[in-house]
Amino acid sequence: MLIGTEPRGAVEDGTGQEARAAARVAELERRLGDPTDENNELSYAGLLAADEAGELSAAGERALDELRLGADFVPRDQGGRLERLDTLVRVMRQVFRRDVALGLGHGVTSFMAAVNVWTSGDDAQRERLARILTGGGKVSVAYHELAHGNDFVRNEFEARPADGGGFRLHGAKQVINNAGRADAWVLFSRTSPAPGSRSHSVLLVERAGLDPDSWRVLPRYDAVGVRGCHLSGLRFDGTPVPDSALVGERGKGVETALRAFQITRSALPGMAVGTTDTALRTVVRFALGRQLYRRSVMDIPHARDTLSGAFTDLLTCDSLSLAATRAVHLLPEQTSVFAAATKYLVPKVLTEAMHELSVVLGARFYIRDGEHGIFQKHLRDLPVLSLGHAGSAACQATIIPQLSRLARRSWFSDEPAPAELFQPRTGLPDLPYDRLTLASGRDALSATLVAAVDRLPGASPEERAVQGLALHLVDELRQVQEASRALAPEDRTALAGPAVFALADRYAVLLAAAAATGVWQQAARDGGDAFLADPAWLAAVLHRLARRLGRRPADLPPSVAARLHEEVLRRFHERTSYDLYDTPLAG
Repeated sequence: MLIGTEPRGAVEDGTGQEARAAARVAELERRLGDPTDENNELSYAGLLAADEAGELSAAGERALDELRLGADFVPRDQGGRLERLDTLVRVMRQVFRRDVALGLGHGVTSFMAAVNVWTSGDDAQRERLARILTGGGKVSVAYHELAHGNDFVRNEFEARPADGGGFRLHGAKQVINNAGRADAWVLFSRTSPAPGSRSHSVLLVERAGLDPDSWRVLPRYDAVGVRGCHLSGLRFDGTPVPDSALVGERGKGVETALRAFQITRSALPGMAVGTTDTALRTVVRFALGRQLYRRSVMDIPHARDTLSGAFTDLLTCDSLSLAATRAVHLLPEQTSVFAAATKYLVPKVLTEAMHELSVVLGARFYIRDGEHGIFQKHLRDLPVLSLGHAGSAACQATIIPQLSRLARRSWFSDEPAPAELFQPRTGLPDLPYDRLTLASGRDALSATLVAAVDRLPGASPEERAVQGLALHLVDELRQVQEASRALAPEDRTALAGPAVFALADRYAVLLAAAAATGVWQQAARDGGDAFLADPAWLAAVLHRLARRLGRRPADLPPSVAARLHEEVLRRFHERTSYDLYDTPLAG
């Protein structure tokens, strides 16, 4: 049965989209249940037991199959549920907050493969892929080879044009999630021996019908993190596949992959917010229940500040994730740099926040079972999201060639981003796959920060703190602009020196500041969420980001820390999420 088959016309009012999104998130929460309840088959105890065995939770996979998760990766006009990228992030966040391996191993790998086909495939390929995913099947993606890392234009895996049409596959791909369980694979393949990017193409190869004697699944890898994921490889020895396997035009594989990266790099980091949400919730529970020096750990100022700091980091990361995912719909021509910055910065900040939380948890941070065992699993699993086809250095290498162009053409001259970019529940148009571009000369997101300086109110101490911090950050952007204009030609490529990679880092931090500023401005204008409309959280975000950039801003008013601490406790006791959505949770 097709799930989303109504005609798609003009942009739908956001009410309908938001109602479907909230209902889907609530449906997942009900089915997955309270992870702290050991009677729940999807409890943390059960997930940890599966991890120790090196397998994905059978109960978790069964639940996600019952929920027909594969349909969430399929566009509505193809019979699935995918209409908004930020909604998909919210849905998958509920899975990731329980188990990163389950989120990757059961679903997100299929999404990473599928976007290549939604971006560049023909109608027949989209129909076949939609049928696999809505029917509960899996798809794997194979970009890289161990010998060449992120330099995938040097890949040796071949799809040689065959006499009489079609291709013959030769070579191996390694470290592929679900290679042995997939119904189809998206293979980045060399279709010409000539050097350069035009020598590669993308193929959608279905397992059914392949000559069984000409290919095999390679042995499974043991992994430190995401132990349950089925990481293995594929080897083909002259396997014939038809012309219909070619996705897009021959020789356009790099363009297809880079457009697909813009979608996956925008979406995956926001899903991981659920992982650090669980870590924070685990440590809050510990801090409230653990007595030390005749008082609870929560009463110790350093512990309280660490918890509030982690909450602030979650809001920072979700703000940048929100802007990046909504930009794919609203500003697709600018998405390249936003997506790379998000994929670079968000996993980094989340991982650092978890390490800070581990100090509060103390020796229990090492325990692999029991009430706090999920913490060490999440801390071990989360860094995986900084690796793979979109690793941190690869994302910085995407940003670096665009810095000088942005410095000359965009910064301090572009118009601010549309208000809808920062409104979590406002409707969006369909994903414009055909408008994604490989590089951008515009940046409406940083323009939002520049424009905000003249518009920020300054009546309260918190608002005045925001004003001063925004000025610091705009001055930082000016310095980044000057440094980017002065880059030598050899420093405008992926082979640039360390100082240029640090420049890309500074720019990503400024984009996060701009995103949080935009979210607060819209929340304050709307007034529907009292906490997000309060300038206290934005002051905390900008203060932490300014310090991350090496600035030494003035101390914040005491009311900021008090407001954040109050919200940390409220969300814990009321069982709501530590992100922009304040979502009711099962536990």
